[in-house]
Amino acid sequence: MPALPSWVAMDGSVAWRAALNLGASLAVVAIVLGAALPRVFFEDYGWAAGPGAWAACALLAGGLLRLAPLPVLVGAALAGLPGLAGVLLDMHWLGPPFGVVLFGLWCGRLAAGPRGNEPVAA
Repeated sequence: MPALPSWVAMDGSVAWRAALNLGASLAVVAIVLGAALPRVFFEDYGWAAGPGAWAACALLAGGLLRLAPLPVLVGAALAGLPGLAGVLLDMHWLGPPFGVVLFGLWCGRLAAGPRGNEPVAA
């Protein structure tokens, strides 16, 4: 009888904290930028401001959890894909919540290490 596949190791505490840190920092950045800049800025430059804020907030979340920056950025880019799909479907609000969850899962996996027991630290 073949062996059943095992679950990939994940640090659940890091996953939750990464998602919460990313979500909170994105909310703060969105409120500050929304209050400081006119709507036309986001219509003209949202394509750069959104991913830039996403990457900066992901680096902050990863840094607070002492994760290596490059894998954090890779995870942020992959987790941002639902946001891109939401924009293309004209439902921008749909993507970020999924992206935050995916980013948290990515960081939880990073923290578990390559074999599930060695953290990938900065």
